[in-house]
Amino acid sequence: MKFKSLASLGVIAAIGFAACQSETKKTSSNDSAGTDSVVVVKLNADSFKREIDGKQVGLYTLKNKNNAEAIFTNYGGRLVSLLVPGKDGKMVDVVVGFKSLSDYEKSTEPYFGATIGRFGNRIAKGKFTLEGKTYSLFTNNGQNTLHGGKKGYQYVVWDATQPNDNTLQLHYLSKDGDENFPGNLDVKVTYTLTDDNELKMDYEAKTDKTTIVNLTNHAFFNLNGDGSGTILNHEVQIFADEYTPVDSSLIPTGKIEKVAGTPFDFTKPTTIGARIEDKNEQLTFGKGYDHNYVLNKTKGMGMFHAATVKGDKSGVVMDIYTQEPGLQFYSGNFMQSKNTFKSGAKDDFRTAIAMETQHFPDSPNQPAFPSTVLKPGQVYKTSSIYKFSN
Repeated sequence: MKFKSLASLGVIAAIGFAACQSETKKTSSNDSAGTDSVVVVKLNADSFKREIDGKQVGLYTLKNKNNAEAIFTNYGGRLVSLLVPGKDGKMVDVVVGFKSLSDYEKSTEPYFGATIGRFGNRIAKGKFTLEGKTYSLFTNNGQNTLHGGKKGYQYVVWDATQPNDNTLQLHYLSKDGDENFPGNLDVKVTYTLTDDNELKMDYEAKTDKTTIVNLTNHAFFNLNGDGSGTILNHEVQIFADEYTPVDSSLIPTGKIEKVAGTPFDFTKPTTIGARIEDKNEQLTFGKGYDHNYVLNKTKGMGMFHAATVKGDKSGVVMDIYTQEPGLQFYSGNFMQSKNTFKSGAKDDFRTAIAMETQHFPDSPNQPAFPSTVLKPGQVYKTSSIYKFSN
């Protein structure tokens, strides 16, 4: 985590507003070998317009010169849709999501596309000690706290501004005691869609009391397109020689172990399904991959190259770069066909993955892990890039 003085902060890109106005449209065919079979949906902005907690919710569309589009709602700071070109030149919506605000509100999976905070991932038994004081959080994941507690940032309405086509800035003041976390945390997240088909995520936060911070985005990706089926044939390479094994409640044991010789070795491109059914205690605990990888600091884009993922049908390649030390790889193991995507398909088992750039899970209780503590006068500042090619 990079804490810098205010004077050293980079210039935040200008921001502006542009809402997606078009009506819902679909195209499909039965060509399962390519992207023609994928339903393409244009969102109706009116389906996202409503006031929640006294704030207006809407849609915000980022565009670049290649006709790529990233569509967000400020309800939960969610990435709803991300259109990038596939190998056949057709646009592919590589992020699964819903076609209305009400669908997000009633979803049994609360994190689709959301900006996550105050603390991404799990905190053991919902407790941590900071400067001699123990804090107890709401436990919303068995005995543990996950992604900020009962009302994490996925449920708040962010203040949104967007003065140009490329950039959206979100702001939220998480007040002292919010979900029992200490300190007034002033959070800014800037999403930028570049002309190189990169979705850049810049996170910044300041506090007036010592606290913990671990911000990320929980986009669920299917590089073959929303509603295209299994992700088991996606090819994945993760630039990590080690990972943090977990106990049965998915809390890190505190050990850092080598991936070599295990189903967790993605140091060379490997399909997700190649070893996901292997007899392995860690795979049993996670019901598949739901683990934090310790990045090996391979350089790329002036950051760490975290991962490369390739869609087997679309040919879309996603390269992930980050300043964070870890990457949580989640293979959609808890998807249960209870929600309907914007394509009309159900959120079936393992039909999307998450690749969350982050500090390690349960860091406040693991002194050997990189620190997530933020103190007054410091600035939390970190960036990640998801770059798409074919």
